[in-house]
Amino acid sequence: MILGLQKDKINELTTDLNELLANFQIYYQSLRGLHWNIKGKSFFELHIKFEELYTDAQEKVDLIAERILTLEGTPLHTFADYQTIASVPVGKSISKDIEAVQLIVNSLEELIKIERNILDKSAEADDEGTNSLMSDFISEQEKTIWMMKAWLG
Repeated sequence: MILGLQKDKINELTTDLNELLANFQIYYQSLRGLHWNIKGKSFFELHIKFEELYTDAQEKVDLIAERILTLEGTPLHTFADYQTIASVPVGKSISKDIEAVQLIVNSLEELIKIERNILDKSAEADDEGTNSLMSDFISEQEKTIWMMKAWLG
C-alpha cells in the first residue's frame, strides 16, 4: 500500500504521470520558442500570452513531478526520456501567429487525452489527489482551447 492505495495501481499511475510530465516539458519548450520567435502584427499580445502559458506549464511540470514523488515514484528528468515518450507536437522555428496558436490548441488537446486517461485510472484507484490535479488541469486547458479557437476565428 502507498498512502492507503493499492501499490500496483499507483505504480501504473506514476508511469502515466511520467508520460504527462514528458509531454508537458516538450509543450513548455515549444511555448518558450513561440514566445521568442513570434513576429507580426499580433506580436505584442501573443508574446505576453505565450509567457503566461509557459509560466503556467512550468508550474504544472512541478506539480506533476511532486505528485509522482508523493506516490513514491521517480519523475523523469532528462530530455532523452521526454523525447522518447512524448506525443505532443514539437514547435520548431514557428514565427507566424496562426501556426503558433494552432500548435497550442493541438498540444493542449493531446495533453487532455493523457490527463483524461489518468483521471479514469486515478478514479479507479481511489486516488483523489491525482484525480483532483487532473480535473483542475483539464478544466483550465479546455478554457484555454476555447479562447485560442476563438482567436483563430
